[in-house]
Amino acid sequence: MSSEPKKAASSLRSLTLVGIGILVGFAILLGGKAGVDATSTDKFCDQACHAHPDATQTWIKSAHYTTKSGVVVHCIECHLPPPSGLSFYTEKARLGAQDIYGKAFKDLSKIDWQSKQSLEHAKTFTYDSACVRCHANLFSAGLSRKGVDGHLHYQRSKDRMTCVNCHQHAGHFRGKKAEEAVEEVDTEERDLDKTFPTNPQGFGNYTEIIPGSEVKIRMVAIPGGSFRMGSPESEPYRRADEGPVHRVKLSPFWMERTEVSWREYEVYLLERGSRSRSRDNPTSEKPDAVTGPTPPYGSPDQGWGRGTRPAITMTHYAATLYCQWLSEVTGKKFRLPTEAEWEYTARAGATSAYFFAGSPSQFTRRRWWNRLLGVKMAPLSGYAWYEENGASRTHPPAGTQANPWGLVNMLGNVREFCLDWYDPQAYAPMGDSEAMDPHGPPSGQEHVVRGGSYRSDAADLRCAARDHTRTDDWMITDPQSPKSIWWYSDCTDVGFRVVREMDQPAPAVSQRPGKGVSGK
Repeated sequence: MSSEPKKAASSLRSLTLVGIGILVGFAILLGGKAGVDATSTDKFCDQACHAHPDATQTWIKSAHYTTKSGVVVHCIECHLPPPSGLSFYTEKARLGAQDIYGKAFKDLSKIDWQSKQSLEHAKTFTYDSACVRCHANLFSAGLSRKGVDGHLHYQRSKDRMTCVNCHQHAGHFRGKKAEEAVEEVDTEERDLDKTFPTNPQGFGNYTEIIPGSEVKIRMVAIPGGSFRMGSPESEPYRRADEGPVHRVKLSPFWMERTEVSWREYEVYLLERGSRSRSRDNPTSEKPDAVTGPTPPYGSPDQGWGRGTRPAITMTHYAATLYCQWLSEVTGKKFRLPTEAEWEYTARAGATSAYFFAGSPSQFTRRRWWNRLLGVKMAPLSGYAWYEENGASRTHPPAGTQANPWGLVNMLGNVREFCLDWYDPQAYAPMGDSEAMDPHGPPSGQEHVVRGGSYRSDAADLRCAARDHTRTDDWMITDPQSPKSIWWYSDCTDVGFRVVREMDQPAPAVSQRPGKGVSGK
């Protein structure tokens, strides 16, 4: 055969192979598209993929299902990027694998679904690109002034916030709003009346009744004494700012039995409206009165309920002003606890990681072995609401036991403000001498926060564990300029409890609200 026929046959074979390749590729694409389409329907998400027990029902009740125009927003339109890019397929594979694994290998009845609704989780399966695809005009006709402020802030802060910072529950209806929540009743009230008299004799536990109300504050008498503050280097999960261990001596004081509740804080919110404004000029502040918070930008209780649950989302500055107001209306000296006072009462005489027996290594989820076999919860779960039992929300105090000195939720439920400025090296200068009633550094940028919360790992519930406010990070969503000095927009697990001094003068309370926040 001549070379020409050979070349022609070779070219024909090449063309044939190319054609077959194109047909196979086309078939794969069609099959792949058919597979993607089949696994992207609402029915498939509900029946074959999703493990969540009420995802479909809460979606049907949401504004994205019953829109004014009659348009139904489907699952993939919120929970996947637009299908025009590669990220649509990579995210579909990632989220699909998670759902399939959960449905195949996990006990669905033991999954904490409430925690999956938190902002931190929501950011992993909702996408701004999906939101903006439908809401291309962020300043549509009829948008409220609040909405305009919020969307302007979003445009300026896209590197730090997402759509779900403000619209977390837009796609799934989650029940009653905060103002509709039912107040819980503390069933221990009658028993406490017997042990916390309203007219105490001498230094003992007593009940403070806020003047002009029926709200009671239970104050526990804390005897003065000495203790070793901080954690030794041998303590599991100990951090460098918890040492060196040093000696501290404290004078007697009273500390509130529980964190300040909404029931207490709302008296202040109502009182400040009449006490901080002049009758003749409602916009001016009375020079001799303690001012109070402006209305919050959102729902400060997150819809979880108020009543005896701990008050949250107020700033450290607002908490100090509450203490000043309480001092004014009672004639006694109330303030935030110092860091030393807080640890002293949390330990209740113990020198171990907790005020009960047990190692953080047994309780923490940070050890892969514990995650595999299950973490030990008792007795910690009886004393604190934390990551393992907290259901991602605050709780009334009646559900936990008091520590040996009669204080409830010192380790969990919400973290708590202290009076001190935070300094990671605050303990370094202490040496061998015994510090008497220390109040921390004379200045700083952020304040100390102590204890764990409903979202904390057990390792962070140790008596010596230290943390601090993060003013900038806790104000990301607030669109106001200047930002509020009264409310954090992005911190839902910090509250406080009050201390009452004996007779010594109260230390000066800083009037600056903190780093990055200006007065409003």
